[in-house]
Amino acid sequence: MPDDEWHVNAAWARRLASISLVFVALQGAVGLWQGWAAGSVALIAWALGAVPEGLAGAVVIWRFTGARMLSDTAERRAQIVVAVSFWLMAPYIVAESLRHLFVRHHAESTVIGIALAAIALLMMPVLGRAQRRLGTRLASAATAGEGAQSYLCAIQAAAVLAGLAVTANWSGGWWLDPVVGLAVAAIAVWQGFRSWRGDDCGC
Repeated sequence: MPDDEWHVNAAWARRLASISLVFVALQGAVGLWQGWAAGSVALIAWALGAVPEGLAGAVVIWRFTGARMLSDTAERRAQIVVAVSFWLMAPYIVAESLRHLFVRHHAESTVIGIALAAIALLMMPVLGRAQRRLGTRLASAATAGEGAQSYLCAIQAAAVLAGLAVTANWSGGWWLDPVVGLAVAAIAVWQGFRSWRGDDCGC
């Protein structure tokens, strides 16, 4: 039977998942608004990442609520959903990135998008580290996978920042935005396989 420390860690997993849900909702709404306004596939891809991130957070809350807290079946289901969530956005991002490359689309810069990505770059690694540690303590691949989602969000944010900065200062760097989009899609697919196997928590 899980001890008191396990239950405390499970409560923290729920709290961190709730914090993540609030932030990714903001990331998704503002990121899509600014991404479409600027024509930036990298920013749109990052904003769309809010969908699987939010799904991962909701799954962790579901996993550690009520009778499911002690269910191995619930853990495996949660792990699968988190893994699949990594793959949801990849096809769209790849298609849009390739289209932008072929038509040589030039994205615009956006101050709001830069500010949002900078906040994520500072916040998400801290959140991801805490989630990964809790995932290990709880032997929960779903929780560890959510932590990986947070790290991926920070990586995307850094790439978006670089792309927007290059776009703002060098017209010849138009290709960086769709290349960042393709890189984000590749990382998401790879992380989905890691989550499916439980690699993030050694489960």
